[in-house]
Amino acid sequence: MAAAGGGECDVIMTPAAANLVAPSHPEGPAMLSDEDEDAGTRREAESFKEQGNAFYAKKDYNEAFNYYTKAIDACPSNASYYGNRAATLMMLGKFREALGDAQQSGHLREGKCHLSLGNAMAASRCFQRVLELDHKNAQAQQELNNARTVLEYEKIAEIDFEKRDFRKVVFCMDRALEFAPACHRFKILKAECLALLGRYPEAQSVASDILRIDSTNADALYVRGLCLYYEDCIEKAVQFFIQALKMAPDHDKACLACRNAKALKAKKDDGNKAFKEGNYKLAFDLYTEALAIDPNNRKTNAKLFCNRGTVNAKLRKLDEAIEDCTSAIKLDDTYIKAYLRRAQCYMDTEQYEDAVRDYEKVYQTEKTKEHKQLLKNAQVELKKSKRKDYYKILGVDKNASEDEIKKAYRKRALMHHPDRHSGASAEIQKEEEKKFKEVGEAFTILSDPKKKARYDSGQDLEEDGMNMGDFDANNIFKAFFGGPGGFSFEASGPGNFFFQFG
Repeated sequence: MAAAGGGECDVIMTPAAANLVAPSHPEGPAMLSDEDEDAGTRREAESFKEQGNAFYAKKDYNEAFNYYTKAIDACPSNASYYGNRAATLMMLGKFREALGDAQQSGHLREGKCHLSLGNAMAASRCFQRVLELDHKNAQAQQELNNARTVLEYEKIAEIDFEKRDFRKVVFCMDRALEFAPACHRFKILKAECLALLGRYPEAQSVASDILRIDSTNADALYVRGLCLYYEDCIEKAVQFFIQALKMAPDHDKACLACRNAKALKAKKDDGNKAFKEGNYKLAFDLYTEALAIDPNNRKTNAKLFCNRGTVNAKLRKLDEAIEDCTSAIKLDDTYIKAYLRRAQCYMDTEQYEDAVRDYEKVYQTEKTKEHKQLLKNAQVELKKSKRKDYYKILGVDKNASEDEIKKAYRKRALMHHPDRHSGASAEIQKEEEKKFKEVGEAFTILSDPKKKARYDSGQDLEEDGMNMGDFDANNIFKAFFGGPGGFSFEASGPGNFFFQFG
């Protein structure tokens, strides 16, 4: 790769005419001829150039620039002075300013400026002209190879951008910028792809660097707005898009992005309004329409999916709510609100292991008391879910009254009593006996306020001294129905039974 400075400064010997000094005349002041005056000017210009060379050697390029400028002012027809100043400007990174001087000093340096600015075709023409004059010029041949490499990277990047392979485009632009460090076009394309990849800080940094140099650069304004747009700062993004369009009214990308940003904000706001008014069906439709506007806006779409998930939860469409929250998390895996909403839906659908996993993720990210309590509640429910569900066994709600629990026990105990199934197969008898025992066990716990409270809080009842393995369901049954002899099962036909109480 060619050095940014484009090589050493030229050195020109002091002309012999420096010895031509007009003789002095005692009778009056000496008068210089035009030729003597030109020689003096050339000597002065050479002095400025030599001083510029000294500062250049010390890498004090600003002072070198000043002295080369003085040399040019003194002798504007000397091409070597322009070449030296061009080299200095290139070392200062001012390639655009350097190009004008380089065009006065020769094709090689002009080509280097073109290449640094990303004008690889123009650079190639310059290097070819040098080789036409001197086909053995190794530096020109190397620079020509570099220009051809840049052209190849440009071609590959264009194809990959159409394929939406943005990582490949960034790679190509990084390689091209090694040869063309001052090319704004390459930097803008890289920044745009970084934004499309979600690497917003990097994209913003590139765009901001360009705007510091050129505050009217429409492409950089567009990319800056694009980063804000994808970070869900839509109002600020619109301001940058509008500014870009003022600089370049025909900027198609800025025009499309501005239109999408305004439409997305309007749909989202309308959806939020409908939700607040309790019009959940309309809110669902508006959020769905907003999601169709720009699939590339991951952050805003994550919020839209979460909002639609909240709507589905309100409509008791819990599976759809979970699906929407999962879509939100896929787009933004740091979106705490989506984890919390999905976890609550998991709790409502008794998918406690999944709820615990989501709450653990939330608590690891934000260790608040509220999140800790939510996690603890989910863990308790998970533990409870792994025990027998006595409410489900009796077929009652968790808020059932004492009378409702008694009625449920009466019904279930009679339904599963072994005597009722004495004529059934051994397998069915075994299953019904098991259910009969579970019904009695459930009644024992839920009919006792203290035991019920411990059960509801998730405590391990066996750890509290209750050994359910020693439980006798028949004793509970007899006690409930008034002791032995208080009832009997009689068959009234195949498979039909009725109870007779004494």
